Amino acid sequence: MGWLADETGLEKNAANFVALTPLSFLNRARDVFPDKLAVVYRDHRVTYRQYHERCTRLASGLVKLGVASGDVVATILPNIPAHTEAHFGVPACGAILNAINTRLDVNTVSYIFDHGGAKVALVDTQFIELAEAAIAQNGGTGPTLIEVPDAPAGFPATGRHTTYDALLADGDADFQWIMPEDEWESIALNYTSGTTGRPKGVVYHHRGAYLNAMGQVISWRITLHPRYLTIVPLFHCNGWCHTWMMPAVGGTIVCCRDITAPAIFDAIADEKVTHFGGAPIVLNMLVNAPADQKRDFNHIVEVFTAGAPPAPATLAKIEPMGFNVTQVYGLTEVYGPATECTWDSAWDDLGTDERAAIKARQGVAMPFMEDVAVWDSAGQQISRDGTAQGEIVMRGNGTMKGYYKNPQATAEAFEGGYFHSGDIAVHHPNTYVQIADRAKDIIISGGENISSIEVENALYSHPAVVCAAVVAMPDERWGEVPCAFVELAEGSEVCEADLIEHARGQLAGFKRPKRIVFEALPKTTTGKIRKNLLRERIADLS
Repeated sequence: MGWLADETGLEKNAANFVALTPLSFLNRARDVFPDKLAVVYRDHRVTYRQYHERCTRLASGLVKLGVASGDVVATILPNIPAHTEAHFGVPACGAILNAINTRLDVNTVSYIFDHGGAKVALVDTQFIELAEAAIAQNGGTGPTLIEVPDAPAGFPATGRHTTYDALLADGDADFQWIMPEDEWESIALNYTSGTTGRPKGVVYHHRGAYLNAMGQVISWRITLHPRYLTIVPLFHCNGWCHTWMMPAVGGTIVCCRDITAPAIFDAIADEKVTHFGGAPIVLNMLVNAPADQKRDFNHIVEVFTAGAPPAPATLAKIEPMGFNVTQVYGLTEVYGPATECTWDSAWDDLGTDERAAIKARQGVAMPFMEDVAVWDSAGQQISRDGTAQGEIVMRGNGTMKGYYKNPQATAEAFEGGYFHSGDIAVHHPNTYVQIADRAKDIIISGGENISSIEVENALYSHPAVVCAAVVAMPDERWGEVPCAFVELAEGSEVCEADLIEHARGQLAGFKRPKRIVFEALPKTTTGKIRKNLLRERIADLS
């Protein structure tokens, strides 16, 4: 199919075929935009020529530490320049980037260090004790730590490890990047939030990272030289691939370490930020910020929001402030955003509530995805009537290679030739997808996925607890937070504060239950807890 009768001399060669990789974007930007501002963070302001050199020195420095092609280099970093540089410098030496969530607990970080096999880890001083503890938990085995201090933010170097600046200084500015020979080579290893037990290692390829970045240029209607604010953590699907995307359009990355309303408004007003992504909690933060934290600006800021549908009331308030919000949807397994609520001009004259209802839909496939469908249990497309429900499935170049060291989970995820999201949705007649229910029992708090099972297990470890169930409770600030329903052993006494404190030693802060209700749990005849009834109870508690 699609071949001429005689293809002699028409084979791939070095002149007509190059493996797709986002590394090409920065190589090009160095030549096309050498003096254009590439990265901004406080007094750190580097051009594309300087950015490329710093990434090159990082790649060289890692090689001198013994990092070889195929090795894993981890990061535990906030959104600071070193993290943007790692997205290019790590793959430029042939290694695979493993950006670890800074909010994780020691147990999970130690697991990721062990499972991913990181040889080196770049760690912000704020999290250096977390990394040290994770290595200690693995019996002292783990990656070589490179400390990334940030003294202006209150985190000077501890003196216990080689610093990032020293690593760059030791690197060779003339180091030749190791470009992928095959675009299927791995570029990143990202761990899920562990919503079904241990986190799974999601492997990205260079091809997917390239096409996702280019596809979002189209979806976000980006023209040359945007100014992008890093609100999405770079450990979340590599910042939704936005850091890889920016050099392609000569954009400026404005790093934001601490996500606060004043920081965001200052960046928009002072650095002329034009784009950012974030969970609806960020929108709520901006809407509800005190007047003295807000800043005036005279341009439209384009926003991608994901993690949960933005509340219509929030959209109605934020758009007049100068923000144009687009709902997107995706998962770690699809490089972040994979669908977009593409706006139709026919909706321009709708009322505020009607516009917001449409904007809350997850939408249609982005250009790099081949298909986004909603299947019933038999693997058939459901009726596109906006009522029938099924599971969101996807296929295309923006889909992971699979789960690292877990072929069974990979096979299950790709059953039927599509990636199975686990999210339940309806399909509207105009082909727009809209989530009707989230993946079973997942709580999405501030854009972070929380496993109800993980929280329940922490509660079950208390000797007084005989039965526990955790469900999502609406929260004005975080969107959702964990709420636990608990049955105690007969004769046992424990208060809410004590049980939350018990969970403190086992769970990251954002995973701890924010409320505990002591009562008999509703069960089926087989003893299964009826979480649907508990979710109904939440309405009485809110």
